[in-house]
Amino acid sequence: MHSLIVVTGPTAVGKTDLCAALAEHYSVPIINADSRQIFSEMEIGTATPDRELMARIKHYKVAELHLGEYYNASMYEQDVLKIISDLSQSSVLKDTTSPLPIAILTGGSMMYIDAVCNGIDDIPTIDTSLRKQVQEKLEKEGFEAIYKELEALDPDYCRIVDKQNVRRVVHGLEVCLQSGKTYSSFRNHTKKARPFNIVKIGLNLPRNELYERINQRVDLMMQQGLLEEAQRLYPYKHFNSLNTVGYKELFAYFEGTYSIEEAVERIKGNTRKYARKQLTWFKRDPLIHWFSPADKDKIIQHINSQCYGTNNNR
Repeated sequence: MHSLIVVTGPTAVGKTDLCAALAEHYSVPIINADSRQIFSEMEIGTATPDRELMARIKHYKVAELHLGEYYNASMYEQDVLKIISDLSQSSVLKDTTSPLPIAILTGGSMMYIDAVCNGIDDIPTIDTSLRKQVQEKLEKEGFEAIYKELEALDPDYCRIVDKQNVRRVVHGLEVCLQSGKTYSSFRNHTKKARPFNIVKIGLNLPRNELYERINQRVDLMMQQGLLEEAQRLYPYKHFNSLNTVGYKELFAYFEGTYSIEEAVERIKGNTRKYARKQLTWFKRDPLIHWFSPADKDKIIQHINSQCYGTNNNR
């Protein structure tokens, strides 16, 4: 069967350059697994691949949606499985018994990668009008009212949900109201079989080097116009897509909460915090083989050994 190469790791570690090299080496496209790069208006703040790279290598799931469009991991799972199925039917890859890599899936969104590799529980899609209704209740009555309603409908989920995570509590209530069932009843965590081999590559660097790369990337984003991009997006700050490091801090600057210097430092600090969260999640997966982003040849050898049973470069 064909092989999907999954390349993940913390933000700013160097996934983009390494994946471009792998995609060209194997002559395969790249499928984005960054939940924010899917939106089209957030190019600078999400480090979306530049136009030259996207012209050189076919990319999927990049800048496809507008800020206000609803999207979730379940929808992503179905979209990516369809892309992989279509690629497997192409003339070049029509031999489905071939171990040939079919695409590079890359990004740092933990739930999106997990959805493609393992499947996600079949949680119902929330109707737009219901989502608006719950959001209006949140704005008018506050978070405590949302939590109490969820607690009445699904006390089991309320015992385990992070009460500080407003988005998860709101989504739990949305699912209960949409389905007429408890959110807990959809959390089966059953791994789904995939009609393709999965080779997982993790990229990491020494902590001080990773942090320095994060700091430098934030500085570069500011030079590239992140402040101006955030100003354009400020009227839409209520969209979930903009509940994102980089924009939240600059929105607070616009509102007088921080100075611009404080906002930039908070972006750096919160990005470092997010990188630690990503590493904690990915380190739990024993199937991920870890490399430095500079180890391209070693990574290719590993991929070949997993796909072809050889360490020779192809």
